[in-house]
Amino acid sequence: MIGTTFRAMGTDVAIVTADDPATEATRELFQRVEARCSRFREDSELTAINMAAGDHVELSPFMEKLLAIAAELRDRTGGLVDAGLGGAVAAWGYDRTFEEVVDRDTAPTALLDHPNWHLDGHTLIREPSVAMDLGGIAKGWTCDRAVEQGLAVMVSAGGDVRSADSDTQVEIMDPWDGIAAVVPLGVGALATSSITRRRWQVGETAAHHLIDPRTLAPAVTPVLSASVVAPTAVEAEAGAKAVLLQGADGLAWAATQPWIEGALVVWQDGSVYATTGMEIAA
Repeated sequence: MIGTTFRAMGTDVAIVTADDPATEATRELFQRVEARCSRFREDSELTAINMAAGDHVELSPFMEKLLAIAAELRDRTGGLVDAGLGGAVAAWGYDRTFEEVVDRDTAPTALLDHPNWHLDGHTLIREPSVAMDLGGIAKGWTCDRAVEQGLAVMVSAGGDVRSADSDTQVEIMDPWDGIAAVVPLGVGALATSSITRRRWQVGETAAHHLIDPRTLAPAVTPVLSASVVAPTAVEAEAGAKAVLLQGADGLAWAATQPWIEGALVVWQDGSVYATTGMEIAA
């Protein structure tokens, strides 16, 4: 087996593959998806969608598939994980690659609209002010494709892990770079969402990339990070965000979701809590 790390989608991607051709194919897969789904590239398909005039946008089969997944996960999470929040994310300062994000003196002054969008067959119907953001969806989906297509045995990309190796274990890091827990994942997927990693200042407020659709502002929650185990990385990604956004109620919600196999949170004081279904290594 070959272990390789490279940069893609604004994060480090670690993969385990059987040989060099599989390594290169996995790298190319990430590059292709990023080229189509980046909201920071002027030539991406997502940028073309966000810049399109009118409220009806025809989609390619690829983009229709990803937005259909986004719509399903929005429903599963009760609207908490919404790909239509690209405008709010940008308004709070994350309007360029994170390495280029700078502090801002004031919070957004314009009234932000709640995203209103849906799919009708091959067409995205949305208010022209709605900007789509597929960062988390695309990242998890690409991890899944790499493993499901047999290119990689394990993929870890910015907190999203998909594995076909029964021996895979995942270290959950706390905000102070300690190990909060070790999860014996095996075959399956795990994702971690955190409000402590990608941060900047907006006036007196510490802003971050996780926008709460109920307030259209960076989430305020006692949970610093949330991790979810699910069948696929794209599901785990959405589940982790939803748990974090629900704060004190997140684990109880996760325990009622049949598609979530386990959930774990790191509290603001460093305490670690998990659902009864979350297996943690001794």
